Amino acid sequence: MHIDLPEKRYYGIGEVAKAFDVNTSLIRFWEKEFDVLKPKKNAKGNRKFTPEDIKNLKLIYHLVKERGFTLDGAKIHLKEGKKETLSNFEIISKLEGVKNQLIKIKQHL
Repeated sequence: MHIDLPEKRYYGIGEVAKAFDVNTSLIRFWEKEFDVLKPKKNAKGNRKFTPEDIKNLKLIYHLVKERGFTLDGAKIHLKEGKKETLSNFEIISKLEGVKNQLIKIKQHL
């Protein structure tokens, strides 16, 4: 899954949910379930996600939605083999980015 978000320091929960094509309630639920997600909250309680949080959300989305892990399975997988999971996920992400660029080039021809 390729996520198109502009380069920013902080992203609102609406932007993040729209980029991942999920409801904001799912993002809030994952925030409670996974310790790696730590969005900043302002005085009103609005969540602001950093680019590091976006990377973690991409990994969680990949494990839960694309590979079919349960939440408990994804938590265990993240704790036990985080480096291996990250390297595989980074490779997949780069290949998907290349695929998207090739599709754009093909459409322009």
